[in-house]
Amino acid sequence: MKFIGKIILFIVVNALALLIAARFVKDFIFEGNLTALLTAAVILTLGNTFIRPLLKFVLAPLINLTFGVLAIAINAAFIYLLDKFSPSLIINGLKPLILATVIISLVNIVANFLTKLGD
Repeated sequence: MKFIGKIILFIVVNALALLIAARFVKDFIFEGNLTALLTAAVILTLGNTFIRPLLKFVLAPLINLTFGVLAIAINAAFIYLLDKFSPSLIINGLKPLILATVIISLVNIVANFLTKLGD
């Protein structure tokens, strides 16, 4: 799949992941329409595509020292920033943030696996 196709696919995947997290995690609330959802998904996808790999490269020794816990913290930081920049997303507390991060990460891992399987 071409780069633009993967970006579009992961925008849809992240939108679904946000909805799944909002459905199953108490105090992780999405109160927006389709446009707000797609905007949040675009922000999350662009951050995951361009900024997160750079952070993981720079922080790789610390990620290894913490046995990957720092990688989860990086993902949680992106969700937290999305909460701050998207008025339609509300996260009330650390526990919902961590649970939503795990759900969104798992959905992205499955999508990554399936796209690699198709290549």
